[in-house]
Amino acid sequence: MVSDRRSSFVSNSKFKGKMFGHRYLQCLLLFTGFLLIFALRVNISIAIVAMMDNKAANPDFPEYAWSEQIKSYILSSLFCGFILLLIPAGGWARRLGGRIFMLISISLNSVLALLTPLSVSIGGWPLLCALRFTQGLLQGLTLPAVATILAKWAPVEERSAMQTFIYSGAQLGIVVMLAASGKLCSSRWGWPSTFYLPGALGLIWSVFWYIFGASTPRDCKRISEEERNMIEKSLGHDKKAVNEKHPVPWKRIFTSKPFLVTFVNNCASDWCFWTLLTQIPSYIKSVLGKDINSNALISALPYLCMFTLSIILCPVGTWLEKSKRLNPTVSRKIFNTIGLWGPAVSLICLGYLRQDQGDLAIGLLTATITLSAHVNFGFMVNHLDLAPNLAGTLLGITNCFSNMTGIIAPVVVGYVVTETTNIHQWRIIFFLSAGITFVGNLFFLIFGTAKVQRWNEPPREVTPIEQLEQLVDSLGEPDKAAEAPDEEDDKKSAVEQSAV
Repeated sequence: MVSDRRSSFVSNSKFKGKMFGHRYLQCLLLFTGFLLIFALRVNISIAIVAMMDNKAANPDFPEYAWSEQIKSYILSSLFCGFILLLIPAGGWARRLGGRIFMLISISLNSVLALLTPLSVSIGGWPLLCALRFTQGLLQGLTLPAVATILAKWAPVEERSAMQTFIYSGAQLGIVVMLAASGKLCSSRWGWPSTFYLPGALGLIWSVFWYIFGASTPRDCKRISEEERNMIEKSLGHDKKAVNEKHPVPWKRIFTSKPFLVTFVNNCASDWCFWTLLTQIPSYIKSVLGKDINSNALISALPYLCMFTLSIILCPVGTWLEKSKRLNPTVSRKIFNTIGLWGPAVSLICLGYLRQDQGDLAIGLLTATITLSAHVNFGFMVNHLDLAPNLAGTLLGITNCFSNMTGIIAPVVVGYVVTETTNIHQWRIIFFLSAGITFVGNLFFLIFGTAKVQRWNEPPREVTPIEQLEQLVDSLGEPDKAAEAPDEEDDKKSAVEQSAV
């Protein structure tokens, strides 16, 4: 089946000669959309440092005397809203199309970002938490929407490259926002500009998405017929297949060991990721004693390295899979081990550094976040390995629960680190993150697999003729009647796996 799809793609030589298809425009728009969503998500990490100590940035703007506990509530409020719509949004996007949800999410997020400085001056931190909660609620629509759009637009031969490029927009958004925030906070526009700039850019993006965005090639008026036919042939479906509903086998999913292992690893990785993302600016300022400008640039450095490594690893991972040098399961476990145990080691080393070893601390922070890029070829791609037909649903489930760490981790830091200059309290946070990532990968090494699961395929209705044949077989061979269904399942599973 896959070879037939690839041959149909290659045989379309007339279209192959074109340098830029409309699917690449969709890919570019989704990449910039992810960039803006994460810029709107992380801008508070630098802004809140200036909001609580504005004398170090720009004394012309208000300063707020919030405790570390209140600060942790503000940082975690977005995630409280984010996790609520991840699972239902997948079904909504499948029925209504991902285009409308991307438009709603980014446009309304941008409006709320523009209203943030005014909201803080009117209602203080409670209103800020409510606003960030609403932004998180809207951002919960993006991941299922992108997965749904990508499933319809990306040919089989280009899927991994397009997915990697789109999701790398998140890392670049973190880099751009963290790097620019320091300059913005100390500029004449002060910390409110960290909300105004991404908010304005988000509204501009929404206009372009409204004009050029489309949920599927069939919904796009500007795409050529050649490109649309090529995409649909590569994916192996016609119009009827595109609209086919796949029932979700919830019980079989939540009782599947390989899925539960992927779920645990997603939670472990996100605990480390969000702990560092939300707390690095405070650690750099309080422990390393860096000013707001250096803080922002240093905070952005690890994510710039992570973005660069992700782009480099994409062709490497593809080459390893195509060359068959590594079994897919072995490949997943190797990348996952580097992406989780590597950061665990660097976090333990970070916990033993002294306050005067600032350069080494920055190097270890950079290594921790950069090495985590390997998980994109470990448990992250495992959603597609286990159930290609349900990858979007699986991703929504795991991200829903793993992003709860974005709520819990900052709160834990707020209660453990009561004195931000106390390096021993920070050591507890680093050791906790290292332990969680170590245990997560240990489970993946033991129980992880890249084999397609039986519940990937929807239940097939047995025709009357097949029922009659099964009845005749059971009457003719009563000793094997009980074994027939299991043998039939094994045959179907083998055929399905070879086809995928």
